[in-house]
Amino acid sequence: MGPRRPGRAGALRRLARHPGAVLGLSLLGVLAGLALGAPWLAPRDPIRTSPRDALQAPATRFVLGSDQFGRDVLSRVLYGARLSLTVGLVSVSIAVGLGMPIGLLAGYYGGRVDLVLMRGMDVLLAFPGILLALAIVAVLRPGLGNLMIAVGLAAVPTYARLVRGSVLAAREHLYVEAARAVGCRDLGILGRYLLPNVLATLVVTATLGLGTAVLSAAALSFLGLGSQPPEPEWGRMLSEGRDYLREAWWISTFPGAAIMATVLAMNLLGDGLRDVLDPRLGA
Repeated sequence: MGPRRPGRAGALRRLARHPGAVLGLSLLGVLAGLALGAPWLAPRDPIRTSPRDALQAPATRFVLGSDQFGRDVLSRVLYGARLSLTVGLVSVSIAVGLGMPIGLLAGYYGGRVDLVLMRGMDVLLAFPGILLALAIVAVLRPGLGNLMIAVGLAAVPTYARLVRGSVLAAREHLYVEAARAVGCRDLGILGRYLLPNVLATLVVTATLGLGTAVLSAAALSFLGLGSQPPEPEWGRMLSEGRDYLREAWWISTFPGAAIMATVLAMNLLGDGLRDVLDPRLGA
Protein backbone atom coordinates (compact mmCIF):
# COMPACT_ATOMS: atom_id res chain seq x y z
CA MET A 1 0.00 0.00 0.00
CA GLY A 2 1.38 3.45 -0.95
CA PRO A 3 1.84 6.42 1.33
CA ARG A 4 -1.14 8.37 2.49
CA ARG A 5 -1.41 11.80 0.92
CA PRO A 6 -3.68 14.75 1.70
CA GLY A 7 -6.91 14.76 -0.27
CA ARG A 8 -7.23 17.07 -3.23
CA ALA A 9 -10.27 18.82 -1.78
CA GLY A 10 -8.41 19.60 1.45
CA ALA A 11 -5.40 20.93 -0.44
CA LEU A 12 -7.63 23.15 -2.58
CA ARG A 13 -9.36 24.52 0.52
CA ARG A 14 -6.02 25.36 2.12
CA LEU A 15 -4.85 26.95 -1.11
CA ALA A 16 -8.00 29.09 -1.26
CA ARG A 17 -7.26 30.34 2.28
CA HIS A 18 -3.67 31.26 1.46
CA PRO A 19 -3.62 35.01 0.65
CA GLY A 20 -0.35 34.90 -1.30
CA ALA A 21 -1.49 32.00 -3.45
CA VAL A 22 -4.86 33.63 -4.13
CA LEU A 23 -3.18 36.90 -5.12
CA GLY A 24 -0.66 35.12 -7.33
CA LEU A 25 -3.31 32.94 -8.99
CA SER A 26 -5.57 35.95 -9.57
CA LEU A 27 -2.77 38.00 -11.09
CA LEU A 28 -1.69 35.07 -13.24
CA GLY A 29 -5.29 34.56 -14.34
CA VAL A 30 -5.54 38.21 -15.40
CA LEU A 31 -2.28 37.94 -17.36
CA ALA A 32 -3.42 34.72 -19.04
CA GLY A 33 -6.78 36.32 -19.89
CA LEU A 34 -5.05 39.33 -21.44
CA ALA A 35 -2.76 37.03 -23.41
CA LEU A 36 -5.63 34.92 -24.74
CA GLY A 37 -7.73 37.99 -25.50
CA ALA A 38 -4.91 39.92 -27.20
CA PRO A 39 -6.43 39.65 -30.73
CA TRP A 40 -9.62 41.32 -29.46
CA LEU A 41 -8.18 43.62 -26.78
CA ALA A 42 -5.23 45.06 -28.71
CA PRO A 43 -6.27 48.34 -30.34
CA ARG A 44 -3.74 48.03 -33.20
CA ASP A 45 -1.55 45.59 -35.08
CA PRO A 46 1.49 45.06 -32.80
CA ILE A 47 4.01 44.98 -35.66
CA ARG A 48 2.59 47.61 -38.00
CA THR A 49 4.79 50.70 -38.14
CA SER A 50 3.64 54.31 -38.45
CA PRO A 51 6.60 56.73 -38.54
CA ARG A 52 4.41 59.81 -38.10
CA ASP A 53 3.15 58.41 -34.77
CA ALA A 54 6.62 57.63 -33.39
CA LEU A 55 7.36 58.31 -29.72
CA GLN A 56 3.84 59.41 -28.79
CA ALA A 57 3.41 59.76 -25.02
CA PRO A 58 0.64 57.80 -23.25
CA ALA A 59 -2.66 59.50 -24.02
CA THR A 60 -6.15 58.74 -25.27
CA ARG A 61 -5.02 57.66 -28.72
CA PHE A 62 -2.08 55.57 -27.53
CA VAL A 63 -2.98 54.43 -24.01
CA LEU A 64 0.57 53.25 -23.23
CA GLY A 65 2.26 55.39 -25.85
CA SER A 66 4.04 54.39 -29.05
CA ASP A 67 7.61 53.31 -29.74
CA GLN A 68 10.25 54.73 -32.09
CA PHE A 69 8.59 53.06 -35.07
CA GLY A 70 5.09 54.28 -34.22
CA ARG A 71 3.91 50.87 -33.00
CA ASP A 72 1.33 50.80 -30.21
CA VAL A 73 3.00 49.76 -26.92
CA LEU A 74 -0.25 48.45 -25.40
CA SER A 75 -0.80 46.09 -28.35
CA ARG A 76 2.79 44.89 -28.18
CA VAL A 77 2.59 44.27 -24.42
CA LEU A 78 -0.63 42.26 -24.84
CA TYR A 79 0.78 40.12 -27.64
CA GLY A 80 4.06 39.87 -25.73
CA ALA A 81 2.18 38.18 -22.90
CA ARG A 82 1.34 35.32 -25.26
CA LEU A 83 4.97 34.84 -26.23
CA SER A 84 6.41 35.17 -22.73
CA LEU A 85 3.90 32.82 -21.07
CA THR A 86 4.35 30.29 -23.88
CA VAL A 87 8.12 30.45 -23.50
CA GLY A 88 7.80 29.85 -19.74
CA LEU A 89 5.42 26.90 -20.09
CA VAL A 90 7.35 25.19 -22.90
CA SER A 91 10.73 25.73 -21.23
CA VAL A 92 9.59 24.29 -17.90
CA SER A 93 7.89 21.38 -19.70
CA ILE A 94 11.18 20.55 -21.41
CA ALA A 95 13.07 20.79 -18.11
CA VAL A 96 10.58 18.59 -16.23
CA GLY A 97 10.16 16.15 -19.11
CA LEU A 98 13.90 15.47 -19.23
CA GLY A 99 14.87 16.04 -15.59
CA MET A 100 12.17 13.91 -13.98
CA PRO A 101 13.03 10.57 -15.67
CA ILE A 102 16.75 11.20 -15.16
CA GLY A 103 16.17 11.80 -11.44
CA LEU A 104 13.86 8.79 -11.11
CA LEU A 105 16.33 6.41 -12.73
CA ALA A 106 19.35 7.78 -10.86
CA GLY A 107 17.62 7.68 -7.48
CA TYR A 108 16.01 4.26 -7.90
CA TYR A 109 18.86 2.26 -9.40
CA GLY A 110 21.80 4.06 -7.78
CA GLY A 111 25.28 2.66 -8.44
CA ARG A 112 26.71 3.21 -11.90
CA VAL A 113 23.45 4.54 -13.29
CA ASP A 114 23.36 7.22 -10.62
CA LEU A 115 27.07 7.97 -11.07
CA VAL A 116 26.86 8.47 -14.84
CA LEU A 117 23.62 10.47 -14.85
CA MET A 118 24.48 12.73 -11.92
CA ARG A 119 28.01 13.45 -13.11
CA GLY A 120 26.48 14.64 -16.35
CA MET A 121 24.13 16.88 -14.38
CA ASP A 122 27.06 18.15 -12.29
CA VAL A 123 28.85 19.24 -15.46
CA LEU A 124 25.79 21.28 -16.48
CA LEU A 125 25.41 22.69 -12.97
CA ALA A 126 28.99 23.95 -13.09
CA PHE A 127 27.74 26.72 -15.41
CA PRO A 128 25.34 29.46 -14.28
CA GLY A 129 21.90 28.80 -15.76
CA ILE A 130 21.71 31.97 -17.83
CA LEU A 131 25.25 31.43 -19.15
CA LEU A 132 24.46 27.86 -20.12
CA ALA A 133 21.25 28.97 -21.86
CA LEU A 134 23.18 31.71 -23.64
CA ALA A 135 25.74 29.20 -24.90
CA ILE A 136 23.04 26.76 -26.09
CA VAL A 137 21.04 29.38 -27.98
CA ALA A 138 24.25 30.74 -29.51
CA VAL A 139 25.01 27.27 -30.88
CA LEU A 140 21.43 26.65 -32.07
CA ARG A 141 21.13 30.17 -33.55
CA PRO A 142 18.88 32.94 -32.18
CA GLY A 143 15.15 32.40 -32.42
CA LEU A 144 12.10 31.91 -30.22
CA GLY A 145 12.01 28.13 -30.64
CA ASN A 146 15.69 27.72 -29.85
CA LEU A 147 15.26 30.11 -26.91
CA MET A 148 12.69 27.78 -25.32
CA ILE A 149 14.94 24.77 -25.87
CA ALA A 150 17.93 26.57 -24.36
CA VAL A 151 16.11 27.78 -21.26
CA GLY A 152 14.57 24.33 -20.76
CA LEU A 153 17.84 22.43 -21.13
CA ALA A 154 19.60 24.81 -18.73
CA ALA A 155 17.05 23.95 -16.03
CA VAL A 156 17.16 20.15 -16.47
CA PRO A 157 19.84 19.54 -13.74
CA THR A 158 17.72 21.34 -11.13
CA TYR A 159 14.76 19.02 -11.63
CA ALA A 160 16.91 15.91 -12.03
CA ARG A 161 18.66 16.44 -8.69
CA LEU A 162 15.41 17.37 -6.95
CA VAL A 163 13.66 14.19 -8.10
CA ARG A 164 16.71 12.04 -7.33
CA GLY A 165 16.84 13.30 -3.75
CA SER A 166 13.14 12.58 -3.19
CA VAL A 167 13.43 9.09 -4.71
CA LEU A 168 16.48 8.23 -2.60
CA ALA A 169 14.43 8.89 0.52
CA ALA A 170 11.23 7.23 -0.71
CA ARG A 171 12.74 4.01 -2.07
CA GLU A 172 13.64 2.83 1.45
CA HIS A 173 10.04 2.94 2.67
CA LEU A 174 8.30 -0.31 3.56
CA TYR A 175 5.64 -0.01 0.87
CA VAL A 176 8.37 -0.03 -1.80
CA GLU A 177 9.93 -3.13 -0.24
CA ALA A 178 6.49 -4.73 -0.14
CA ALA A 179 5.92 -3.93 -3.81
CA ARG A 180 9.22 -5.59 -4.69
CA ALA A 181 8.31 -8.62 -2.55
CA VAL A 182 5.04 -9.21 -4.40
CA GLY A 183 6.80 -9.04 -7.76
CA CYS A 184 6.08 -5.51 -9.00
CA ARG A 185 8.33 -4.53 -11.87
CA ASP A 186 10.66 -1.56 -11.62
CA LEU A 187 8.56 0.51 -14.02
CA GLY A 188 5.46 -0.13 -11.92
CA ILE A 189 7.23 0.83 -8.69
CA LEU A 190 8.58 4.00 -10.26
CA GLY A 191 5.22 5.06 -11.69
CA ARG A 192 2.86 3.92 -8.96
CA TYR A 193 4.82 4.42 -5.74
CA LEU A 194 7.81 6.69 -6.23
CA LEU A 195 6.53 9.24 -8.75
CA PRO A 196 3.59 10.35 -6.54
CA ASN A 197 6.08 11.10 -3.76
CA VAL A 198 7.91 13.66 -5.89
CA LEU A 199 4.93 15.24 -7.65
CA ALA A 200 4.11 17.78 -4.92
CA THR A 201 7.69 19.06 -4.75
CA LEU A 202 7.93 18.97 -8.53
CA VAL A 203 4.77 21.05 -8.96
CA VAL A 204 6.01 23.69 -6.52
CA THR A 205 9.44 23.88 -8.13
CA ALA A 206 7.98 23.99 -11.64
CA THR A 207 5.64 26.84 -10.65
CA LEU A 208 8.55 28.83 -9.25
CA GLY A 209 10.59 27.83 -12.30
CA LEU A 210 8.03 29.42 -14.62
CA GLY A 211 8.97 32.84 -13.31
CA THR A 212 12.67 32.08 -13.69
CA ALA A 213 12.11 30.84 -17.24
CA VAL A 214 10.21 34.00 -18.23
CA LEU A 215 12.98 36.13 -16.73
CA SER A 216 15.76 34.14 -18.44
CA ALA A 217 13.97 34.29 -21.79
CA ALA A 218 13.51 38.06 -21.44
CA ALA A 219 17.21 38.44 -20.61
CA LEU A 220 18.29 36.45 -23.68
CA SER A 221 15.89 38.39 -25.91
CA PHE A 222 17.26 41.62 -24.45
CA LEU A 223 20.71 40.48 -25.60
CA GLY A 224 19.36 39.71 -29.07
CA LEU A 225 19.59 35.92 -28.72
CA GLY A 226 15.89 35.21 -28.29
CA SER A 227 12.96 36.53 -30.27
CA GLN A 228 13.83 38.52 -33.37
CA PRO A 229 12.28 41.72 -34.77
CA PRO A 230 9.47 42.49 -35.21
CA GLU A 231 8.12 39.96 -32.66
CA PRO A 232 6.50 41.76 -29.70
CA GLU A 233 8.41 39.99 -26.92
CA TRP A 234 8.87 41.78 -23.58
CA GLY A 235 12.63 41.34 -23.35
CA ARG A 236 13.04 42.51 -26.92
CA MET A 237 10.89 45.56 -26.17
CA LEU A 238 13.13 46.43 -23.22
CA SER A 239 16.15 46.27 -25.50
CA GLU A 240 14.52 48.41 -28.18
CA GLY A 241 13.53 51.09 -25.67
CA ARG A 242 16.82 51.43 -23.79
CA ASP A 243 18.09 54.17 -26.11
CA TYR A 244 14.95 56.23 -25.46
CA LEU A 245 14.71 56.06 -21.68
CA ARG A 246 14.99 59.83 -21.22
CA GLU A 247 12.52 61.02 -23.84
CA ALA A 248 10.25 57.94 -24.14
CA TRP A 249 10.36 56.04 -20.83
CA TRP A 250 7.14 54.18 -21.60
CA ILE A 251 8.70 51.97 -24.28
CA SER A 252 10.70 50.00 -21.69
CA THR A 253 8.69 50.70 -18.54
CA PHE A 254 5.49 48.89 -19.44
CA PRO A 255 7.03 45.63 -20.73
CA GLY A 256 9.34 45.72 -17.70
CA ALA A 257 6.31 46.07 -15.42
CA ALA A 258 4.66 43.14 -17.23
CA ILE A 259 7.72 40.94 -16.62
CA MET A 260 7.75 41.95 -12.94
CA ALA A 261 4.03 41.20 -12.54
CA THR A 262 4.38 37.78 -14.20
CA VAL A 263 7.37 36.71 -12.11
CA LEU A 264 5.72 38.03 -8.93
CA ALA A 265 2.48 36.13 -9.65
CA MET A 266 4.33 32.85 -10.25
CA ASN A 267 6.48 33.26 -7.14
CA LEU A 268 3.44 34.00 -4.96
CA LEU A 269 1.60 30.98 -6.35
CA GLY A 270 4.66 28.76 -5.93
CA ASP A 271 5.15 29.84 -2.32
CA GLY A 272 1.49 29.18 -1.61
CA LEU A 273 1.64 25.72 -3.16
CA ARG A 274 4.74 24.94 -1.11
CA ASP A 275 2.99 25.94 2.11
CA VAL A 276 -0.08 23.87 1.23
CA LEU A 277 1.61 20.76 -0.14
CA ASP A 278 4.54 20.49 2.29
CA PRO A 279 3.32 18.23 5.13
CA ARG A 280 5.95 19.66 7.49
CA LEU A 281 4.33 23.10 7.39
CA GLY A 282 0.92 22.10 8.62
CA ALA A 283 -2.46 23.21 7.32
